Amino acid sequence: MGLTSETTVYVMAAVAAMCVALLVWLWPRLARQGLWQVLGRLAAVGVTQVTIIAAFACWLNSSYQFFGSWGELFGNVDTAPVGVTQAASQNGDGSLTGVSVKGALIQPSSDGRLSKVSGLPTGPAAVNGRVESVKVIGRRTGVVDPAYVYLPPQYFQKAYHRQRFPVIVALSGYPGSIFNLAQYLRVSQTAGELQKSGQMQPTIMVMIRPTIAPPRDTECVNVPGGPQTETFLAKDLPQALKSVYRVGHDASSWGVMGYSSGGSCALQLTMRNPGVYTTAGALSPDYKVKDDPTTGNLFGSGLGRVNRVNGHDLMWRLKHLPVPQVSVLVADSKHGERGYPQTLAFIKAVKAPMRVASILPEQGSHNFPTWTREMPATLKWMNQQLTFPQDVVPRHLHKPGRTTVRASGAESSNPSAGRR
Repeated sequence: MGLTSETTVYVMAAVAAMCVALLVWLWPRLARQGLWQVLGRLAAVGVTQVTIIAAFACWLNSSYQFFGSWGELFGNVDTAPVGVTQAASQNGDGSLTGVSVKGALIQPSSDGRLSKVSGLPTGPAAVNGRVESVKVIGRRTGVVDPAYVYLPPQYFQKAYHRQRFPVIVALSGYPGSIFNLAQYLRVSQTAGELQKSGQMQPTIMVMIRPTIAPPRDTECVNVPGGPQTETFLAKDLPQALKSVYRVGHDASSWGVMGYSSGGSCALQLTMRNPGVYTTAGALSPDYKVKDDPTTGNLFGSGLGRVNRVNGHDLMWRLKHLPVPQVSVLVADSKHGERGYPQTLAFIKAVKAPMRVASILPEQGSHNFPTWTREMPATLKWMNQQLTFPQDVVPRHLHKPGRTTVRASGAESSNPSAGRR
């Protein structure tokens, strides 16, 4: 039984109900005086409490996908195949003619509960677009991370068959999951609606989790001797996407957004890697990375620790380092969220050439209803900052009918390909 399967939830609920029934049935026998009876009562109550909590935890995890498998729950994380050094079948423009070949940096995946996400595009891809379930393989880090990729209708249309597209990477919070991004934050659904109504240019949306070493929260930091999350998101992910999809190669067409710790990551990635991401959208972020019980020691020890800590303190960076030429949006609620004063301080500290915009509602909470309300404005603003790529796939390298990743994990040729 999979950790997130409904069967697991039903089994755990049945076990909890059985324990409650046994407790009621055995209680008269355990009510007698004596050491063993006292120990029996404690054990019966304890086992019943544990099974009830376990059943509730299984239901919660099945709904929100904090951990996708038993292995993740116990800290066993999938790693990249040994010897992956480059994308196979690579053309001169860094694109693939197919993605299911061994060694490709993007591989099809049937995992991720994509079929349970409501409101995804259906029908012809050239009319409604498509969402694909994939796994991203980090060439440098060896990380294997699941992702959903939304491709707009234009991606499949004849007029755009050589055109590259801007990209927005959406990051989940901690522990979070790509299912949360698709089902509760409704990233692809919102982007699709905005693009259909002409409020947003055709853009590829990539939904991915920054928790690359669950259950540890790495806060998008390159941990000394540990997970290299920043390298994965700032180098491996863009390289992998460029090797398969028709995405812009210039940083001006790349943005990153997220909620909670994912929003913190978006700011960190953009301010620390302006040559990769030039635009960030951060919903309820923090502005400084700190060690806590979920992170462990993120910055190591020795002489370099202070520099690493300061480097991930965005207020310190604004005061002591050259300001990057990037655009960021921050969102926080005046009443209902604790980070509002820090957000105001960050806005005040930003100076040229960096630009900052904000969404500051009077009421809100640190939850999906608030972030979903802020999503349309965030996406529209980010899209306005991004440059639609002027570079195109060279005509002599383009192959009509090029394959892309299907959500089911199979290949599919693009029948819409034609002359631009």
